Amino acid sequence: MKAMVLRKTASLSENKSPLEPADLPIPVPQEKEILIKVAVCGVCHTELDEIEGRTLPPKFPIIPGHQIVGRVEKAGKNANRFKTGGRVGIAWIHSACGECKYCRIGMENLCNEFKATGRDADGGYAEYTTVPEEYAYQIPDVFSDAEAAPLLCAGAIGYRSLRLANLKDGENIGFTGFGASAHLVLKMVKHQYPRAKSFVFSRTKTEQAFAKELGAVWAGNTDETPPEKLHAIIDTTPAWGPVVEALKNLEHGGRLVINAIRKEEADKDALLTLDYTRDLWMEKEVKSVANITRRDVEEFLRMAAEIPIRPEVREYRLEEANTALLELKERKIRGAKVLRIG
Repeated sequence: MKAMVLRKTASLSENKSPLEPADLPIPVPQEKEILIKVAVCGVCHTELDEIEGRTLPPKFPIIPGHQIVGRVEKAGKNANRFKTGGRVGIAWIHSACGECKYCRIGMENLCNEFKATGRDADGGYAEYTTVPEEYAYQIPDVFSDAEAAPLLCAGAIGYRSLRLANLKDGENIGFTGFGASAHLVLKMVKHQYPRAKSFVFSRTKTEQAFAKELGAVWAGNTDETPPEKLHAIIDTTPAWGPVVEALKNLEHGGRLVINAIRKEEADKDALLTLDYTRDLWMEKEVKSVANITRRDVEEFLRMAAEIPIRPEVREYRLEEANTALLELKERKIRGAKVLRIG
């Protein structure tokens, strides 16, 4: 099968083609696993964190990609949830132990044996991949393959972020960064909280304009002050500066939800500008998002189909994976990026 593989970590500023094309054997599904013929795979900022070593794969080479949509090609022994030919999706959560205190209460995202698709197990930048059947999801018919792919991570992790934000209808919510995840959350907010007002912070005019197209009442640079204080802010950026700026803009008792698996080191000194009275006092809260659960994916897919939420998507060929990743690094974003594989 054709695949794009990561053989070692690299800085995209220095190596603009960190993924290499490879011709590999088609994987064999083990017990309770399914083999999927991949149609599309979304491109996520987490792939940049893997490539640049912020969330390090345990082995090399590794096939990235965790927003996967395809068809069941073959089932392993005792795998019977899906029929051959059925359309399924795979998300960031590849597996968990199933037995620890977190798994027993549906918080498998916190399991110490959590394994991530495309980091701890080969992912979807390839023509075929395998996954335990209990970590695959039926894709609603309303979505095309390309529309469904970003829902599996950008959408599902955005759904979890919105849950953690504890937003109430009529309150103000902010989005710091406006890429694949934030643009889907804004659509969720409009559906679930029709009286809420959305404010978007982005360093690019393209993202600011896109946010206003989707219904944001205000969009400005990360360091600008919005016309109103915000009850919740979801940060999806890789930087520290936006965290400090977001805290300044929170209402008393407001909550900052950081939806990032890692932060880059470049502007970490921004944390030294934190002012306790201005930024943290008055019972402001900071909450991180750690991975996703199966419940997040299943609930979000149902809700997305009901609304329906249709992400804006730009497609690339598998061989263009490095181009898509570099554009993501350079913030050339409008909606979500998806690799067309099969």
